[in-house]
Amino acid sequence: MALWVIRILFLCLSTMGGYAISQVREEFVGLQHSGLLGMMIGFGFGWLMIAIDEMLKGFSLRAFSATTFGLLLGMVVALLIDNSGLFENVDSNTRKTVRLALFLAFSYIGMVLAMRSNKEDFSLIIPYVRFAPRNKPDNLMLLDTSVIIDGRIAELVESNFLEGIIVVPRFVLKELQQIADSADSTKRARGRRGLEMLTRIQRNNRNEVKIHDGDFPEEKEVDTKLVHLARNLNAKLFTNDYNLNQLAALQNVTHVNLHDLAKCLKPTLLAGDQLSIKLVREGKDKGQGVGYLPDGTMVVVNNGQTRIGQQVDVQVTQLLQTGAGVIVFSDLRNGST
Repeated sequence: MALWVIRILFLCLSTMGGYAISQVREEFVGLQHSGLLGMMIGFGFGWLMIAIDEMLKGFSLRAFSATTFGLLLGMVVALLIDNSGLFENVDSNTRKTVRLALFLAFSYIGMVLAMRSNKEDFSLIIPYVRFAPRNKPDNLMLLDTSVIIDGRIAELVESNFLEGIIVVPRFVLKELQQIADSADSTKRARGRRGLEMLTRIQRNNRNEVKIHDGDFPEEKEVDTKLVHLARNLNAKLFTNDYNLNQLAALQNVTHVNLHDLAKCLKPTLLAGDQLSIKLVREGKDKGQGVGYLPDGTMVVVNNGQTRIGQQVDVQVTQLLQTGAGVIVFSDLRNGST
């Protein structure tokens, strides 16, 4: 949308420039409808430049930090060409026309390149996050909304399992704020939890937390913005979102899903292992009690019905793999009956 605003503005300026030229050029002055003819020429010139812009899509740069810089760069190039001596032998009226065309053309191209830049060629101009002290590893960890709300990332940071610079994009902060201000009480609670977790992460002194101002206005989805930003910064993307996980994998962006990490760290139970759990309800068969491990694994305890509501020590007897996960069967240990 912003690109089309620039295109429309450029067309208007080109049309006005054509009209202005038609009022001072000798070959136009005195002609009937000279103003209309000049406007048509200016409008045609504008469309020609837009066509060139479409042809240059594959050569665009996202590294320009703002349209203003692109505008200034285009004007500098036009000024250098104008002062190069190429037009010294041209009459003054033609020189004015050439000068106007140069400044309009290169200013427009500079702004378009600034809008479409997608590489790190101008990383010194963009608000870039590679400013870690030299004695720390250049390891950037990009957080999405889901992993901040989840909260386990804060525990990993506080436990010193993660080293490097934690990067939180400003558009993620905006999304968190919108969730925290939602009319839905459940969403509002999740959003506020996310803001609390982020504050908790910022209090940690071992990891720097940087708010990144980079954005991709042409992209509407936050997931797409995150993948682009992770690629541009060469950062590792942390998420709990399955769809974002798949999108990052398709685009070869390094990513970590905390759900997958939790599965890897999940302890493996074997027959004979001893557990301490709280029985919360009756089992399917007579006399059974049921409890749950912290990761949600169901533990069925034989002869545990009378101990429902109590913390008991059990010994694993059998593991049953089902489509929903693993069910652990166990007996009460001696002394727990």
